[in-house]
Amino acid sequence: MPTVDIDPDELRELTGHEEKSDEELQADLFGLGLEFEGRTEDGAFELEFAPDRLDRLSVEGVARSMRYQYGDARGVHVPATNSAEWTIRVDESVPDERPYVTGAVIRDVDLDEESLDSLIQLQEKLHATMGRKRAKGAIGIHDLTMLRGSPATEGNPTIEYVGIDPDGDRFVPLDSDAELTPAEVLEEHDTGRTYADLVSEYERYPAIYDDIGLFSFPPVINGRRTEVSTDSRDLFVEMTGTDQWTIDKMLNIVCYALAARGATLEDISVEYSDHELVRPDLSTKTKTVSHDRIETILGIDLDPDEVIDLAERSGLDAAKEEGDNDGELVYEFTVPPYRVDVLHPLDIIDDLGRAYGFNELEPKYPDIGTVGGRHERSRLEDATRTQLVGLGFEDLLNFHMINEAENYDRFDLDPDADVYGAGEPATIKEPYSEDFTMLRTWVMPSLLMVLERNTHRAYPQHLAEIGFTAAVDETENIGIDERRHVGAVLANHDAGYEDAKARLQALARRFDVELETPPTEHPTFISGRTAAVVMDDEVVGVIGEVHPKILVEHDLEVPVAAFEFDLAALE
Repeated sequence: MPTVDIDPDELRELTGHEEKSDEELQADLFGLGLEFEGRTEDGAFELEFAPDRLDRLSVEGVARSMRYQYGDARGVHVPATNSAEWTIRVDESVPDERPYVTGAVIRDVDLDEESLDSLIQLQEKLHATMGRKRAKGAIGIHDLTMLRGSPATEGNPTIEYVGIDPDGDRFVPLDSDAELTPAEVLEEHDTGRTYADLVSEYERYPAIYDDIGLFSFPPVINGRRTEVSTDSRDLFVEMTGTDQWTIDKMLNIVCYALAARGATLEDISVEYSDHELVRPDLSTKTKTVSHDRIETILGIDLDPDEVIDLAERSGLDAAKEEGDNDGELVYEFTVPPYRVDVLHPLDIIDDLGRAYGFNELEPKYPDIGTVGGRHERSRLEDATRTQLVGLGFEDLLNFHMINEAENYDRFDLDPDADVYGAGEPATIKEPYSEDFTMLRTWVMPSLLMVLERNTHRAYPQHLAEIGFTAAVDETENIGIDERRHVGAVLANHDAGYEDAKARLQALARRFDVELETPPTEHPTFISGRTAAVVMDDEVVGVIGEVHPKILVEHDLEVPVAAFEFDLAALE
């Protein structure tokens, strides 16, 4: 899960509760769903947060939520904006791959080291989440005083968003003293090399100009001329991306964070060839939820005034209305502009439940005629897990989601190959992160990722997981073949095929299944040191020594022997 670093002293200052101890703050944060993961070297809280609440990616957003929790703030707050004095004009030369832009002017912001660090952290966290590592949206923040133009001149000063040749105009990027073309930035600058893949295939590169010249090369890097410092008081915020809604919502989160520091927001006119927008878009949206549904989901009785009170303490507004059904009580909830997570009435009910306090809900048996029990598959998993631990393996629980490179490419595996672990992936249509775009087809990638991240730890490392896998299968009624796999790896200086087979044999004996291991070929394993796992005359898995090129790909310097098979084979 994503984490955010929050200075507890700054949090106390922004909430107005200087009396709160660190322990009390941690308890209050937990009530918001923010889990304390420890402290940084500087003493800041390291908080794990739900990735849906992106408005809490900064200390300002967390403080706002806590003020609502404490009852110090109520209802929807929409900051005022001054009329637009600046214009962003979108030229027809802008690359089709990145056609959208938005922005705002921020005036009279008081930046010290802490608030500047918070702004930079918010920028990078938004890049990593909503911005999909800058691919979908990228943020540029500039010192407005360094841009050519003044409200005193005739007409609005204009910023141009254009497309330029890779070897076009030169500029001095951040963390550099040399003038470089955009193409040279991608080749010679550390940040440029990091994000080169985002634009390297474009015929023309995105660029933003003022009257002086090029000052931003989105989504790669800003120019040094407009670098923001603690002396900056007026800021120009621009965002480019592949989707207008995404960058507009990213902008709202940044604007709210800076407004919490006492800054004044100013509109910007965005001129496309066929229409004009005024940004930031701080309009609210509404959701309608019935009183009965709220009580049913939360399992408590509430009177209408309580519902409205809970809504206002969640940062929402609520108004009673009459529903379509006779006598039905419904509420129209107003959602503030910074909330990108409210997509369904259940999101509203979740807010009401948190304001009420989930720990205040009394557990009770559901009004049904049966009592739940452990599923047979769960019993089998527990029994298998116990045996694996007894055989010296450390039990793991990994994410079910992964990406194509980790699942296939790093294992020299073709999805269409007729080998264990291959198969057409069940992909996510709109993935939230490039790291998690599909459901894994086998457990082995997850296990080697753990080994890769633990090369600093002592060997041997014997790891095992019983985990969920999936692949497209049109013969299944849901179109997906869902399975539980047993995977295990042995990493040590003398790990070999015999070690893995001995443990697999012991496991098979415990469940009274007949095991055979005829030779086979698999691109992930060494030829001649690989076998199929056959249980009760059915091929259910693979066992072998991981190929050296796979070990090198995962930065592993010791041999690894492994096996994986379908859990159902032990039934």
